[in-house]
Amino acid sequence: MESTFALSPSIPFLKSRNPNLNLRFNYLNLSSNPSFNLNSVNGVSSYSSSSLQFSSWCYFPCIVNDRRRMEKFNVKATLASHDTNEEEVERPSTTSTLIKTLELGVLIGLWYILTIMFNIYNKQVLTVYPFPLTISTLHFGMGTVIVLLMWTFNLHKKPKISRSQLLAIIPLAIAHTLGNLFTNMSLGKVSVSFTHTIKAMEPFFSVVLSAMFLGEIPTFWVVSSLLPVVGGVALASFTEVSFNWIGFSTAMASNLTNQSRNVLSKKFMIKKEGEYLDNVTLLSIITIMSFILMAPVSLLIEGFRFTPAGLLSSGLDVKDIYVKTFVAGLFYHAYQQVSSCF
Repeated sequence: MESTFALSPSIPFLKSRNPNLNLRFNYLNLSSNPSFNLNSVNGVSSYSSSSLQFSSWCYFPCIVNDRRRMEKFNVKATLASHDTNEEEVERPSTTSTLIKTLELGVLIGLWYILTIMFNIYNKQVLTVYPFPLTISTLHFGMGTVIVLLMWTFNLHKKPKISRSQLLAIIPLAIAHTLGNLFTNMSLGKVSVSFTHTIKAMEPFFSVVLSAMFLGEIPTFWVVSSLLPVVGGVALASFTEVSFNWIGFSTAMASNLTNQSRNVLSKKFMIKKEGEYLDNVTLLSIITIMSFILMAPVSLLIEGFRFTPAGLLSSGLDVKDIYVKTFVAGLFYHAYQQVSSCF
């Protein structure tokens, strides 16, 4: 004979236990109590059983549910704290990335401004004084003076260069020297816009030379992106009013030598990984070496024509030429230094 009993919903249960306590199902043996009666409580009668002998599991569902709700709350709280910690960890990373992006944007903008100013003053000088060897030597001389001042006043740490490093840098200096010389030769023959239109082919030369010397095979998308550049340069060359074969050829030669320098520089850095030189230091050494290489060649071929007497004999304003050459050399080295920080 089955016997049932009920507890009224209006009866207050026990207070919630500490959730950290372990809950147990208590085994209740009613066989020892032959007459188990629950008297009427709050007007609700309970059922009685006589001669009751059975065993059952007796538990309180509300306590178990509270326990489950508490565990669920603890899990959610733990997850929320983990999310908060992750956000706190990610915030500095996001801020740092934003700052680096802004710095890169400022450097690119500054590089554009310095390049434009250099081209304006350099073109004005080459128009009235068409001696690219002398002008290139003066640019490297200005850069050499700036580098020596930086090292003297500890604006940049003076490097210690080994013999093997110097030998490895010489090809870079030769390519750098020729690249600047060819650019000035082109600017002296054609317009600034046309020279830099031709120099837009530099990515094409970079891809080709990287594949030849570094084994970096370009993807289909890289090659596809170069096709509009090549087509645009070809179209501009055919429609250019001031087209000149010397100006066109020297601009192309500038692309080849400048990108050769970049590829060789990358190869040099990989080879000399244990003796790493930062970009600013490498550019500084290349500038000094370019001046040493260029000065005797310039004097041998073009002579001492940049003297006040030589300029006056050509009917030029000495002060105007000197100032513009100085400013052009300053902007040249400045934009070179900024580009090395990318």
